[in-house]
Amino acid sequence: MSQTPIERLKDYLVQLPPQSQALLMREFERAVERGEDTAVATLVLEQLRKVVRGADEEALPRTDDPARLLFRPLEPFLVEGNSAVRAGQVRRASLTPVWQWLSRDGAPEKAREFEAALARARQSGTASELEPAVRKFQLAAADAIVKIAMPGHGGDKQRALARVGAPNVIEDLLPIGSVLQAREALDGLGSRIPGFLRVFGDPQISQVSSAINVPTLQTPQLLPFVLSLVMQRLTAPWQIIRLAVKMAASDDEVRVAATPYGIAVTIALHDLSFLAAGLRTDIKRGHFENVAEQLKALHDGVRGLRTELDLRNDSTWGRQLASIRADISNTLQSEIDSVPGRVRRLLRQRPDKDISASSGVDATEVDETAALIDFVAICRTYASELAINEVTLRTYSDLQQYVEQATEALVQSLRGGDARVRAYRQMQVAAAIRFCEVLFGHDYASLMSRAAENAMTGERKPSRAG
Repeated sequence: MSQTPIERLKDYLVQLPPQSQALLMREFERAVERGEDTAVATLVLEQLRKVVRGADEEALPRTDDPARLLFRPLEPFLVEGNSAVRAGQVRRASLTPVWQWLSRDGAPEKAREFEAALARARQSGTASELEPAVRKFQLAAADAIVKIAMPGHGGDKQRALARVGAPNVIEDLLPIGSVLQAREALDGLGSRIPGFLRVFGDPQISQVSSAINVPTLQTPQLLPFVLSLVMQRLTAPWQIIRLAVKMAASDDEVRVAATPYGIAVTIALHDLSFLAAGLRTDIKRGHFENVAEQLKALHDGVRGLRTELDLRNDSTWGRQLASIRADISNTLQSEIDSVPGRVRRLLRQRPDKDISASSGVDATEVDETAALIDFVAICRTYASELAINEVTLRTYSDLQQYVEQATEALVQSLRGGDARVRAYRQMQVAAAIRFCEVLFGHDYASLMSRAAENAMTGERKPSRAG
């Protein structure tokens, strides 16, 4: 395989969501362990490991970790941190306490048998017997987990659960056991649905509906994981609600909520809320690199739920969506309102007497302000659906008017003044031209740059003549 196809493969893998990367890695590692034709699997796995772990980290196989082998079916559903999770997710931090409990109390004999099988596989250098051992222990672990996690009463039950871990770990117990128990069914589902659903229209919805029409996958515990698996293959994850609408044969929220697939709407709303929280955090930290992508996802998700579901304003789902829109609007509006003030502080013409030899324009602040102006421009595209239409249009118009006037005035100021003042004005003009490029485009910025050069040249000519 030539270098060019490998680079294209890596570019494709980089663009995949983390959950899809984990899913692919799991499948290719399993193919290697089964001893199948591994040429393609090894190549893709190598590139995946470079993408996931970083190009400079040595891509060592990670299939000799017993806990990782046990919990491999959970990889597509893991989330970082200990915050609240939605249905169809499991905290990664819960896996270590559960593994320790299984080895100590839950299934110690089975755990020792599994580790012995793994040790034999390492020594022999063959992995053909490893997969049956993994599956055997997964079933034993699932039985032990489900047994202790099922609802019950009494102090003994509570004391036994306390030995497993913290409340977050206990909350994840039954989902972990359910996924381990249904590994074959989930693997089968993964092979029956397309790897990438660019358009989730009626043909694709029918295909997915048929694929998940398996009794094992329809249980209340497992269905959220099934929906999460489908969402990872959607270009727009919010479109999972279309499956719920299809199953209910109606867009009325009451009828949708009455079906088991109503959980799809709850999941979509949770993910939108999580995305809005991430946007708020990025904006507070001044990280605007992914804002355009985040705003598009939020805009499309909010519009999709508002147009494809008949939501009542006073219903639980209706209030959740209204809260998400309000949160986005408040986050964006407060940041948008701050931009004109930052621009004016940088471009305001201070009196010559207030400018010293040490006066300067902070390049970092210029970069941040240019990013904020671009942020306002991006918000214009999605303003209506995100309830920021008025403030965005007003702010953008004010910025255009002010920057245009300030730039022209600053360029004219280059024609006079001593070297100390002129040096400071040049820094201001450079900042203004940077803002012009964002607001008016490259051509206008180039025009103002030439005007600034002419102003400087015109100022110096009389001195040389004299």
